[in-house]
Parts: sequence; structure tokens; C-alpha cells
Amino acid sequence: MSTTITELHGDGIGPELATAVHRIADALPIDLDFEGVDWSLERRERDGDAAIDEAEEAMRRNRLALKYPTVTRTSSPNALIRRRVGFSVIYRPAISIKGISSNFKENVNLHIVRIATGGTYDDPGQLIGHNAAVSLRMVEREPCAQAAKFAFDLARKKGLSMTSSSKHTIQRVTDGLFESVVADVRQAGYTDVAHHVELFDAMLAKIILKPQDFEVVLVLNEYGDFLSDMASGLVGSLGTGASGNFSFDADHNVDVAMFDPAGGTAPDIAGQDKCNPSAIFLSFGMLLDHIDRYDLGHALRLAVLGAIEAGETTADLGGRLGTSGFTDAVLKRMEQEFANASPISG
Repeated sequence: MSTTITELHGDGIGPELATAVHRIADALPIDLDFEGVDWSLERRERDGDAAIDEAEEAMRRNRLALKYPTVTRTSSPNALIRRRVGFSVIYRPAISIKGISSNFKENVNLHIVRIATGGTYDDPGQLIGHNAAVSLRMVEREPCAQAAKFAFDLARKKGLSMTSSSKHTIQRVTDGLFESVVADVRQAGYTDVAHHVELFDAMLAKIILKPQDFEVVLVLNEYGDFLSDMASGLVGSLGTGASGNFSFDADHNVDVAMFDPAGGTAPDIAGQDKCNPSAIFLSFGMLLDHIDRYDLGHALRLAVLGAIEAGETTADLGGRLGTSGFTDAVLKRMEQEFANASPISG
């Protein structure tokens, strides 16, 4: 059976990343169709809501999407589509990769699950006179429950522990609600998963001291933003960051899933065969996991990580390959991964 993926085309290096992804997809022993949506800045500014409408309709129809980097000028396209489709959870792994230089020498294997709604990010705030400002911080039960179930499912599937982290001793009402929902979800169906509760500021220090103590980490919106960027710094590169965005049905099962790289549009190198497609490849690997082809996602990850470890990388990681050359190296390693099971063509 064919699987259709909504493909949100963006700006800058986006077209080169899309070409690289299609080369990988063509080499896989499954039938994937891509339904492209022009989400470039020019199209979004020209057509306004019609561009958002088209993306939302395609994503709800296919329930699966891959998004390339997009420019933010007046409004964030990521925030727009997150609200439209109801993405309430962002999942971002942060894992040390051999071959990438880092000032941090410990091995990091973090799976960060971030509640993507609420906090103060949904309220720009307002001035009170000339000398004060206020913003409303909202924490809602339903997104907390969706994220908790997602995090416990992830931990169970991977055989990992789960840590929920907040400032519940200070933010007793908002963060207290979050922790109580997490505890309820665990009690209702995940007592087999090891669960720890950490204060967020203390956890940041503990991750730096002993990162091996933390595996799946569930946090509220702002905390997840801070933690994801810190973790990217620990592993040495924003250029390998991949993420998944999820909305849920009434039973807390994933409804729509969108996968995208953490990096930006890099207009200074666009069209020059210089961009690093590692993050979009790792995002595509997460998509393959999501459609129950973990074998293919794992093979792609091994190929990407193997190429990086061997120094077959783009210039940002100290190598000499261009985008197409790195893609060649990944394809070659994928062929080796599949040689004993399902031979593929490059």
C-alpha cells in the first residue's frame, strides 16, 4: 500500500533538502507518495489564509507531513500550522553523535517531550502603565494528558525511564496541575514505566553532571524550549536536530504527525549544494518510525550517523562534501544496511 506524505515546501535551502529526501525515499523498499504544498514566504504573503487552509486540509487528509524550513517575517508559519492542526506535543531527541565535536564530553541520550501549547507563549502580554507588564500563563489538563501518554508510550517502547520536570514547588497551581495529570496518567496505565519528578532548574544541573540519568523528559512549553536548545548545545550541533509535532484524537491517540528539522532556511548558502541534510534525514527517519517502519528509519539513522562518524560530512561538520555528496554517502551506507534483507537501488 502507498503512504501519502504532505510535503510543506519552504524557503532558502528547502528545495535542496527536498531533493535529498526524495532521493532517500526512492531508495526505500516501500511506496511513498508526496503531496506538495507551496509554503514559501512569497506564496504565504500573496495568498494569506488560503495557503494555511491548503496545508491544513492536506495534513488532515493524509495525517502525515514533512516540513522544510520556512522564513518568518510577520508571523511564524510554525505557530500558524500548530494552532490550525492542534499540535499539542513536540518530540525532539538530543543524542550525541560520534564525529561531531562538542565541548561536552559526556554521552547524551535525551528524548524531550514538550507540551507545545500554553505557558506564556500563547499570550504576548500587555503593559500596565509605563512601568509594568503582565502576561497570562495557562496550563491545560488535556494537553498535559496527551503529552504524558505520549511520553510514557515512548519510554515503554524504548525501554527507558520517564522524568517529568517543572517548578511545582513554586508554581503550585499551574505546574502542580501538570504534575498531578502526569501522576494520574501513569496510575491509569503506565505503572510499569519508571517515573521520576525533578525540579526544572535542578534537573538542568543534573543533566550536565550526569546526563545518563535522564532518558525521556516531559516538560511544559517554555521549559521544553529552553531544554531543547541546551541539549542541542551539549551534543554539539543545531544542524542535526530533528523533531516531531503531534495532534491527538479524543482517546489521546496520535491524529496528525508532522516532522521537521530544527534548523533555519540558511539563505546565505541556498542553492550552492552546501547545506547539511542530516536533520531532515533524521526527521524523515522519525516519520518512518511513526508509520511502523522502524526498520527503515533505523537503517537511515545508522547510515547518517555512520557517514558523520567516518568524516563523510558537509563543511559545517568539518567535512568536504556538498549536499549531494553527503546524500550519496548516506545512500551507499543504506544499501549496506539493507544488503542482507531488502536490497535497494541507489
